Amino acid sequence: MASHGLKIGARLIVTPHRQRNDRRGRRRGDDPAEWLWGWHAVLAALNNPARASVKRLAATPDRARLLAERYGDCHAVEIAESAAITRLVPPGSVHQGVALRIPALDPLPLEALAKPAEGFLLMLDQVTDPQNVGAIFRAAAAFGARGIILQDRHAPALAGALAKAAAGAVDSIAHAREVNLSRALERLERMGWRAVGLDSAATDALADVLDGSPAVLVMGSEGEGIRRLVREHCDALARIPMPGGFESLNVAAAAVVALYEASRSRAGSAP
Repeated sequence: MASHGLKIGARLIVTPHRQRNDRRGRRRGDDPAEWLWGWHAVLAALNNPARASVKRLAATPDRARLLAERYGDCHAVEIAESAAITRLVPPGSVHQGVALRIPALDPLPLEALAKPAEGFLLMLDQVTDPQNVGAIFRAAAAFGARGIILQDRHAPALAGALAKAAAGAVDSIAHAREVNLSRALERLERMGWRAVGLDSAATDALADVLDGSPAVLVMGSEGEGIRRLVREHCDALARIPMPGGFESLNVAAAAVVALYEASRSRAGSAP
């Protein structure tokens, strides 16, 4: 099959002929849910030894040179103009000259994520917006959370716009997926964790509820909040004080504040 290539150092990087692609530039069999884009998201995936093998990596000539400098012959890179990469990803995606197709990360079993009971975890109860979840992953990594627990059927795939918003954090912080979050909290309690649910109607402020012990911060979706059964399995409910009078924060912004308070509480309890 005909192909063309570009020399990068001592290596020839080849782009397959377009006849193998559909009208958007995807190959037959490409799964859109496996695509990552954005420089930081792609680099983090390539650097993560827990990832499976790369299925496809497309980059503009400038980005391909940078990839060759970092990885040498480890990955076959398809050279493509920016417009061709734009056709690989959803409309409006800011790909920064690189797109990667790679199998999704496998979640950890809850016990592997939560043992030993130390530090703090974040649990998201039906938070479904990819931009928000990606921003939460980024904040969780920044503040040193142990990991994030997602609901199996009501959470987006850790790819695409979510991974772009996370700027590589989906590959730097562990996650688990659980079908039943209430039962997951029961198991976490047996492992030594204390569940603190974020609720704007709670009486106590989050900073007063956190005591430095291993904590699971439980956050619900915007509008609905934490569901009743999940709330009933929390050891305490807490609010983020907002003296400015605004009623609520975007869930990603609230997660930043909650994670900061958890990291501060843990630091304050250290010997």
